[in-house]
Amino acid sequence: MPPTPEASDLPAPSQDASEPEYGLTAVAPIRFKVACPECRAGFELPGDAFLLAIGASRRTTTYSFSCPRCDASIRKPAGRRIVELLTQGGVRTLRLHTADGPGGQG
Repeated sequence: MPPTPEASDLPAPSQDASEPEYGLTAVAPIRFKVACPECRAGFELPGDAFLLAIGASRRTTTYSFSCPRCDASIRKPAGRRIVELLTQGGVRTLRLHTADGPGGQG
């Protein structure tokens, strides 16, 4: 049976702000591979380059970004799996609501 570690055997919290505490390390920002349908360029973008709009149906749920090569504004449909990946990656999300009747009143 292996010996139980003593308190003196455990790593002490770092006093240096540049070192991670308790063995935690910074994680690189998530990047997503996309392609521009306008110029056909393929590239990777960070999560903050996207906007996810969740609508009432599949047709109104989209994600958008700007192509860094040709500067085109791109909007693509976002199915369930894409919505899941983008939200887990920290992409800004906008939930769309429909107005019920005149002036948005019930």
